[in-house]
Amino acid sequence: MATESDAVTYVVTDSIATITLNRPDGMNSLTLEMKELLKAALHRAEADTEARVVVLAGSGRAFCVGQDLREHIAGLTSENPGPLSDTVSEHYNPIVTAIATMPKPVIAAVNGIAAGAGASLAFAADFRVMVTTAGYNTAFAGIALSCDTGASWTLPRLVGRQKATELLMFPRTIEAKEALKIGLANFVLDPKDFPIKVKLLAEELAAGPTLAYASMKRAMNYAETHDLAESLAFEGSKMALTGASADHLVAVKAFLAKERPVFSGS
Repeated sequence: MATESDAVTYVVTDSIATITLNRPDGMNSLTLEMKELLKAALHRAEADTEARVVVLAGSGRAFCVGQDLREHIAGLTSENPGPLSDTVSEHYNPIVTAIATMPKPVIAAVNGIAAGAGASLAFAADFRVMVTTAGYNTAFAGIALSCDTGASWTLPRLVGRQKATELLMFPRTIEAKEALKIGLANFVLDPKDFPIKVKLLAEELAAGPTLAYASMKRAMNYAETHDLAESLAFEGSKMALTGASADHLVAVKAFLAKERPVFSGS
């Protein structure tokens, strides 16, 4: 099943929901329309019973270069510009929350430059697959802005506080090879292998125990903001949930029978 708009496409194939940022002429920079559509697509993916994994991709030569500055400057010079925080609270925060709390694995297929909020989108995903020619640039300090779209939360957890401070305060292009080294990529591939790897990873996750994946994500998110005792209790609740699941029973039976389990996500 597929739906399309001028700025975002949503396609579900073989249990994989692919959300594509689709403004290649603007390097997938985020207009108001695009942010609304992306937010809606992520919420749709969460509720879509056909989708077991989500791939966030960009069309053309960029993944996403963040806020569309042409649209932004028009707002700054209008009679009623409104605070920049409006789009943070109305768009960027809900978008990154939807990615980070998605009860399904999320893969960022970073096909080109990911800058500003575009980099933050990738940082929020569970997996980042990069093509060798791709790169990140936090960009915010270059236009005298603080960071948004969750970068203050995700980036230090990926690379450590010291490195995150450097990357935010001294923005530069982090090439794919360095991204892999410092923990901002799971895989870096040649252009010819990139789409194949994204597809294989998505297929493997889609065939996996998605209830267990969702529980792992929630347990890790919870542990980030709670002490050990609270985290252990929450972890135990998720173990109880998955231990009583149909997928767990299927997996144990398959293990004993030396067969490959077929998971339903329940």
